[in-house]
Amino acid sequence: MTWRFGVLVALVLVAACAALLSGRAMSPSVVGDVLAGGGDAMQRHVLLQLRLPRLLVALAAGACLGVAGLVLQSALRNPLAGPEVTGVTPGAVLGAVTATGLGLAGWQSPLAVVVAACAGGCAGAGLLWLLAGRGRADPAQTAVQGVLVSAVLGGLTAMVLLVAPGELGSVVQWLVGSAEGRVWEHWHLLWPWALAWGVVAWLLAGPLTLLRCGDELAAAAGLSTGRARTFALLCAVALTAGAVASVGALGFVGLLVPHLAVAVFGADLRAALPGAALIGAAVVCGADAAAQAASRLLALGFATERLTVPVGALTACAGALLLLIVVRRSPEQIF
Repeated sequence: MTWRFGVLVALVLVAACAALLSGRAMSPSVVGDVLAGGGDAMQRHVLLQLRLPRLLVALAAGACLGVAGLVLQSALRNPLAGPEVTGVTPGAVLGAVTATGLGLAGWQSPLAVVVAACAGGCAGAGLLWLLAGRGRADPAQTAVQGVLVSAVLGGLTAMVLLVAPGELGSVVQWLVGSAEGRVWEHWHLLWPWALAWGVVAWLLAGPLTLLRCGDELAAAAGLSTGRARTFALLCAVALTAGAVASVGALGFVGLLVPHLAVAVFGADLRAALPGAALIGAAVVCGADAAAQAASRLLALGFATERLTVPVGALTACAGALLLLIVVRRSPEQIF
């Protein structure tokens, strides 16, 4: 088990190095020079004030989404219960966009966006909870209802954007999901939030493991299933809201990562939850590095600096492929 964590840490470091080296305007030799204490003022500013916080935010956001997805899938006993298809991510997006449109929050104020995103995520998850009969629905029915709830919330977000296109049109890339433009303010807000709720998720590892075994067995072991699910839902919503408020709606990360974590570490969530955090960090950071590299290639091919590939586009494509694979398998094969 220890060597698996070691491999994941190495993958995270590789992804982090790739993200630092994939951006424009700085060669690997310049990056190494700046990290060693050299370089001119502009190079130090680009690396230390732009690339480094972007890297750290991507790592933390990926960890949040990975843990949130595993918490949701365990609490609902549904392999398709990721934040993206249970109303949590679309609700968080709707909350943040609506608050911005009403002037209650601004994209220059990450804390206000987190509060609005958390409220929207709770509303989206609560709507699905009511439609699913408070957990009595089967996994397939819950998955279908989650997709419908997410579609409705996405439509409401589009309506808000149409009502105030001048004010909110600039956040379209954020709706797709992007780590571009992240600064130290975002990192200082995200890391304590992610750490606190990550600890809560790890403390819920025991109850979540029982929930994965079924309500009857969990109740026989003395667990209050309703209370445990409520705490798990709040934890997943908080983690998702922090990630969404920082990097936007990264598609399918919360669905892809938990399956990888369970495949590597098994059903023991005391190991799988930290594993999901590491895998999520590596996936988002690696996708961000790939997006930066693709943007550089597009800039060279079209002789322009304005073309950028958002990281959310890459994670959505990978997650959609995984979703096709997962729906062809029965829940019994996964849990």
